[in-house]
Amino acid sequence: MEMDFLKLLDADAAIMIFNRLDAPADLVRASLVSHAWQDFVIDRGLGKQLGLKKYPQLSCIARVAMVNGKEMPSDVGSSSSMEWERRKRDQIVYTSLAHLLDLATKWSCIVEAISASSTDNHPEESIDNTLIQSDRVEQRASYWSSKGQSNPDVPERLIYKLKSSLCLINEVYIQPFQAYFQLGYPIYSSRSVRFRMGYPKFPLDFDLEDVRLMEFTDQDFVWNYTSPEFPMSQERSLQKFQLPEPALCIGGFLLIELLGRVQRQEMDYLFYICVSHVRADGMSLSPKFTATPLQNSGSFVLEYNPHASIDSPNGVCTSIIEVRDEEPPGHQNWGQFMNMQLMHMLQPYVPGYPNHGEAEDDEDEDEIEILDEDGAEDIVEDGEFI
Repeated sequence: MEMDFLKLLDADAAIMIFNRLDAPADLVRASLVSHAWQDFVIDRGLGKQLGLKKYPQLSCIARVAMVNGKEMPSDVGSSSSMEWERRKRDQIVYTSLAHLLDLATKWSCIVEAISASSTDNHPEESIDNTLIQSDRVEQRASYWSSKGQSNPDVPERLIYKLKSSLCLINEVYIQPFQAYFQLGYPIYSSRSVRFRMGYPKFPLDFDLEDVRLMEFTDQDFVWNYTSPEFPMSQERSLQKFQLPEPALCIGGFLLIELLGRVQRQEMDYLFYICVSHVRADGMSLSPKFTATPLQNSGSFVLEYNPHASIDSPNGVCTSIIEVRDEEPPGHQNWGQFMNMQLMHMLQPYVPGYPNHGEAEDDEDEDEIEILDEDGAEDIVEDGEFI
């Protein structure tokens, strides 16, 4: 006779066991064991806890909302039924988001150069040049150059706008500029580099040329992610800086801090930093997920549109849940299975949302076949394994 450990353990011990699950698919599978397990997962907010554990940047999310669905106000504690619906919705959104982030797709995510802390010759040596693939533009070298400094410890800052307010960044590439027109072909790299991600405290909706000439400080932005410091090689190559863990950028802006100067210029004997190319690879989650700032609060509303597909550079739409090619044997159906279960859970929140989990025959409408790790068939009836 099988025993349900949830009935034998206290809540804290059960939560510790559930928190050992580090994949959204595992949490969804656990919630389907029985109605009691599903209620436990939803009531304890384990989907949200999993998202926060994997991506701490989500701590600035004040609440979640469903586009074309129902958003619960933040002060829902007075009604237990409304509070339960809020927790159920959180479970859907955070589980869907965590699974999508696990896909770790890598696309170029920078769309616009915003500002450099200094520019030697504007606009010829503008930050815009760092987003141009060619090394030459109109018969001249294409690069950004800082102003010269006698102190080699003076840093520089480059700010870029990402594709959307919610991006997952895996790695950043930087190519220092080599001055082939100067004696000795010097390379103007920095000693090291660091990355921050976040959003401006005020809208950057005025003339972009004016913005590029502004000198922004940390007082002008909220940075909700800061990377370690990476050494930079004094080489003319596109250098890859792999983040320790994929970073979730909430707000849509990337700051590149170039720390320390290496190369003097012979003409004025000042230290410069020059960059040819910059690229940030990861995944934009728009329009399926967006983060809308709450005015003057430093918090965001996480908006989820289950009908939408995330943008991709090749025009291929991404479904609500995808199956990764590297799924282990016996799990080949879990992507579709999660998709079906999430769609079923979404029905009360999104009017007209299709139930792709419906069986074709009336007599089997409550049964779903899945494969366990050994390839044996399990039957799920009314959310319970039998």
